[in-house]
Amino acid sequence: MQMSSIIKKINKSFFLSIYNKKTPFKLNIKDAVNEIKDSEVGSGLALSIFWSMAGAIISRGLMLCSMIIVARLLGSASYGELGMIQSTVSMIGVIAGFGLGLMATKYIAQFRQKDLQKTGRVIAIARLISLASGTLMALSLFVLSPWLASNSLNAPHLELCLKIGSLIVFFNALNSVQTGTLAGLESFKAIAIVNFVVGVLSFPILTLGVYYNGLTGVVWGLAINLIINWILNFIVLRGELIRNGVIVVYEGLKKELTTITNFAFPALLGTLMIGPANWLSRAILANQVDGYSELGLLTAALVFQALILFVGSTLSAPLLSILSKEAENATKKLKVMNMVISWSIGVFVAIPLLCFPEVIYFIFGNEYATNNFKVTFSLVVYSTIIIMYKEGLSRALVTNNLLWWGFLDNLLWAISVVSFSYLLVDFGAPGLSASLLISYIIITLLLLPVYKAKNVVPNKTMLSIEAICIWCVLTFLLLLNVCNVGFLLRSIVFLPSAVFLLYLFMRLYGNK
Repeated sequence: MQMSSIIKKINKSFFLSIYNKKTPFKLNIKDAVNEIKDSEVGSGLALSIFWSMAGAIISRGLMLCSMIIVARLLGSASYGELGMIQSTVSMIGVIAGFGLGLMATKYIAQFRQKDLQKTGRVIAIARLISLASGTLMALSLFVLSPWLASNSLNAPHLELCLKIGSLIVFFNALNSVQTGTLAGLESFKAIAIVNFVVGVLSFPILTLGVYYNGLTGVVWGLAINLIINWILNFIVLRGELIRNGVIVVYEGLKKELTTITNFAFPALLGTLMIGPANWLSRAILANQVDGYSELGLLTAALVFQALILFVGSTLSAPLLSILSKEAENATKKLKVMNMVISWSIGVFVAIPLLCFPEVIYFIFGNEYATNNFKVTFSLVVYSTIIIMYKEGLSRALVTNNLLWWGFLDNLLWAISVVSFSYLLVDFGAPGLSASLLISYIIITLLLLPVYKAKNVVPNKTMLSIEAICIWCVLTFLLLLNVCNVGFLLRSIVFLPSAVFLLYLFMRLYGNK
């Protein structure tokens, strides 16, 4: 039995319990579990999500603790410098990655049960290109570090950190292909184990790094952590390839050149818009008076965004793998799940953060206990919800081979965010976070009619009364912080908001 029939059974019982008091909501958990086990798609997806979430929560939880300690020891100005270094490395790393991890996941999942030779060629060409592009971009960053530090970042003392960042660029390019390959093979348990080990090691590496050598020690810690990740991925991937009977083939790679031009190239162009736009907007702020202190506030707020997005990416890998494997046979319920699951996680993580941002003061220290930081943090959290909402759209574009629309989406966003950053930079960290949020809202609203016309995703997950109500509740919670409403009122609305949003998502998922 397909997973859609299981979900239909659950939804029917639930909604009957709402509209008919004589029919209580009952669900035989044992029967539901047995039906999921009997469903190839349902059991595969459930198991994949379990392992992905398990590894992500543990590893990123430990990484979050590490970055909190780093923030407290460095102070807001040095933490802002760390954020600028990470943004620079990320911008160049996007080019080095070449969209190959996403390509590997899609095509390996699609062909590993149909054409093992093609699967082997896809892995081979992804490895070769990542090695070449990673080497080229890492060398470029190493050579350009003095110029970037002095001229673009207005901080010559960051030259060494940028040179160390070249290692991060190189190994991140290799890691993206390894992780994408493992995801395509649906080896999510292996990914979870690697994430767990790396997360455990990251805590002592980063904390010792910042304690003994400050900012430089942190950057060295990030590089060492990534090298360990690459070694573990290398070991695990060898075993998974053997287990799946996949042989990496370096002959006849010309057959896969269309894969690069049709998929990796537009994927690269799409992601290429994001890194430089983020970097340029941060550079604009960094070059202002007291800019690095303001950037430190934004970087602290982005720590939680990175955590939420990492959880979203762990869900994205199994969903993309299943959607690619099912292709045109994907059920409507699976398509609905693709849209709703990442979005709902973003929302329910964001609710307590929007209602009680004061908790962040205690985590990061008194230096961050300002209204400026509260507003910055709230705007970043709201932006994160929109990003998580768009995760489903991105997966739909990938599985429908509409990556050029993703490129257009990112291009328009990049132009918008840089423009608003120039206009709002005088407001410091809140201004930059507002420019990010405004750009996400404008571009999402602008392209939703296009996605609707192309029937990329179920319409009622994008345009429905439930979806509108969800955004209204979240906007209300955001405005409470922007308007500096007291803690008492935010405490009162917390539980009703959470319950109402849960009900709306249940309704949304039940839409046909």
